Amino acid sequence: MICVNEVSFGYPHRPLVFQSFNLVISPGETWAVIGPSGSGKSTLLLLLAGLLQPQAGLVTAKGTRLDRPRPRTSLILQDYGLLPWATVRENVALGLRIRRFYGPDGRHAPAGTRLSPLSMRMHVDHWLERLDIGSIAEEYPGHISGGQRQRTAIARALALEPDLLLMDEPFSALDAPTRENLQNLVVQLAAEASLTFVLVTHNIEEAAAIGTKILVLGVPPNSVADTISAPCAGNVGYRGSPAYQAICTCLRQRLELATASNAGSPQAPVFGSPNHPGGDGSTGDSRYESH
Repeated sequence: MICVNEVSFGYPHRPLVFQSFNLVISPGETWAVIGPSGSGKSTLLLLLAGLLQPQAGLVTAKGTRLDRPRPRTSLILQDYGLLPWATVRENVALGLRIRRFYGPDGRHAPAGTRLSPLSMRMHVDHWLERLDIGSIAEEYPGHISGGQRQRTAIARALALEPDLLLMDEPFSALDAPTRENLQNLVVQLAAEASLTFVLVTHNIEEAAAIGTKILVLGVPPNSVADTISAPCAGNVGYRGSPAYQAICTCLRQRLELATASNAGSPQAPVFGSPNHPGGDGSTGDSRYESH
């Protein structure tokens, strides 16, 4: 279970993105996070990944405070994060090689048995075939299509056998047929492995198709988790159903309401200002922007 408990977070000298925000994500749930640009979607994902720390409140995973990335969490970024000088096979094996370097210490890798080189190769081969990229295993990222690069990133993430999969707008650069095929594939793979899955997206139709729970963020600061349940999301034929159309309509209305209701709100507290208990903002990280 992932718990966001009374979390406040802001970047230095900018309004808070989250203020006393609460969210509970149960094991095995599939969440989509949607909102306008600057609403904090990617910021929330980085908080869940342990890459950002809140200025107030707690983010916990299975009862343990997230003060660093955990070994059972996989994160796929919008640009895929592939090494251009490494082949598809080498990219898929990267996380496993890092784990083997550190050993099963419970911090960099889950406590347990260290994979032998043969076991690691067999594990990589399995995910290359499962993602249908075995035929391009010796190619480099610059020589394959966007869809194949995304499949490589997914294979690398799932090769680590995570219990939490985080994806930040992973399909936005793909053409419509490729995007829909990969959406369906990821939902299927997450269900097979009983993963907790959180997807950030700008796309209403994508959120409605994937998320059995959908979190709608508005103009910061976000203090209330506005959620929509879509229990049939991910099922075969769901995209053509009246229920799917109803969720899309509901999402459009919620997004319009969230934007309009915040437009006239008072100025949010600024992290790092004398009036906010964040000091000089030294715990913020300007490398990351809220999207």
